[in-house]
Amino acid sequence: MPKNFVEELKWRGMLHNIMPGTEEHLLSEMRSAYIGFDPTADSLHIGSLVPILVLAHFQRCGHKPYALVGGATGMIGDPSGKSKERNLLDEEALAKNQEGIRRQLAKILDFDSDAENAAVMVNNYDWMKDFSFLDFIRDVGKHITVNYMMAKDSVKKRFATDAQENEGMSFLEFSYQLVQGYDFLHLFRERGLTLQMGGSDQWGNITTGSELIRRIAGQKAFALTSPLITKADGTKFGKSEGGNVWLDPLRTSPYKFYQYWLNTSDEDAENFIKIFTFLSQAEIQELIEQHQAAPHQRILQKKLAEEITTLVHSKQDLENAVIASQVLFGNSTAKELKALDEKTFLEVFDGVPQAEIAKERFEEGLDMVAALAAETGFLKSNGEAIRALKQNAIAVNKEKVDDAYRISETDLISGKYVILNKGKKNTYILKVV
Repeated sequence: MPKNFVEELKWRGMLHNIMPGTEEHLLSEMRSAYIGFDPTADSLHIGSLVPILVLAHFQRCGHKPYALVGGATGMIGDPSGKSKERNLLDEEALAKNQEGIRRQLAKILDFDSDAENAAVMVNNYDWMKDFSFLDFIRDVGKHITVNYMMAKDSVKKRFATDAQENEGMSFLEFSYQLVQGYDFLHLFRERGLTLQMGGSDQWGNITTGSELIRRIAGQKAFALTSPLITKADGTKFGKSEGGNVWLDPLRTSPYKFYQYWLNTSDEDAENFIKIFTFLSQAEIQELIEQHQAAPHQRILQKKLAEEITTLVHSKQDLENAVIASQVLFGNSTAKELKALDEKTFLEVFDGVPQAEIAKERFEEGLDMVAALAAETGFLKSNGEAIRALKQNAIAVNKEKVDDAYRISETDLISGKYVILNKGKKNTYILKVV
């Protein structure tokens, strides 16, 4: 018997709307369901984590998840919650984006096992590309009235906005819900899918699909949505100073990804740890109690950041991100620093003053006074450098040194950097050229 998927979503705060009978339908036997993903980029961002995790919970509860990449609908544009029509993509770009998305989904969903409920990826372009317009309006369009389509909230909101801005909603966009609805009908017929899921802004499109199945196939199909994630302070979830927080490490590094979750507020952390981890209800309750007893330790934020960074990236990426974070607070060792990759190192020390030193100087050993003053100008004079060294105020890669120390190639981080500190607040970087 499947586990109670609906109950799992409820306690995690991941359930918004649900069609009557859905819970009972899912408890009776293994079912198949899908969620659509927008292929407008070759990476998803953290706003997509909720639907990905909904599919993962669905699979963990014994059901079969389908991830639909909207190759056809990506050529149209979805008006749901958007005020403008989107740029349309060609086939080559869509294929590239689909592959990028699959790689990310495969980290969280099981696509490759022999299990009966292994995940499947499909692309609606495969069944829409040869579907002529005449066939579509004959076989699909005649079953849904314009009145039904106009009653959808996504369409109403768009018309209300357009009335103020004197812009119209194109027929292309208006027809989106029919195309998405046909996806559900096609997957119901060909794959036996009986449930479509998505964000709360997709409720209208999803129910159009279940209505098509009722009218054309004479069968019952179900719908379920999750709430759109918001932050307690009113700022937009999934955005940082640099823009979107992406799942692709080349777009958002694991270090910056980790930092995003680490900087979550206490109120948001209590909600997010339920939504963005697979920790059990008992584990989460214990963490919340520990956090409330000692909020300054940021137990929830640390655990949240650890779990989601490992899930989306890897254990090694998490360890590097933790080391990089410790660098900022002065708790890292020279050995840990040397384990940092160059990209992470540069992100941690972005904006810190640097001086370039010829590689030969490290081969022969660079004395500390030269490193601090004569060669770099970090300190104003040799005399100031000598005084700081005698006061035990200078550190190389976070370890205190005296005036006898010489910086060598063994001190290099990523083969080209050395960190100098005077006290806790003054940091300088030597870079090999």
